[in-house]
Amino acid sequence: MKIDPMMTEMQAMKMEATNSNVPATGAQVGSEFGELLNNAMNNVNQLQKSSSDLQTRFDLGDPNVSLSDVMIARNKSSVAFEATVQVRNKLVDAYKELMNMPV
Repeated sequence: MKIDPMMTEMQAMKMEATNSNVPATGAQVGSEFGELLNNAMNNVNQLQKSSSDLQTRFDLGDPNVSLSDVMIARNKSSVAFEATVQVRNKLVDAYKELMNMPV
């Protein structure tokens, strides 16, 4: 698993957040958050499709696909999915907490 592109992206996001002189409106923050969630879901979906494709190719006897490739892809997609579920759970908890606040 290559960490360098992910680290570069995280550093770029940090620089963007710290160098932002223009205050963001609620609509801008909401749309950026929505895009971030959409991108994350698409990445998880792509990992799952890739894992499934590798497994199918291995099952069909493709000599270019090894068992270790299949297992690594499967674990990557599993970890990504579990992380997505945890983020969803935290968002639901935060929503419930906001809804229970007195006005």
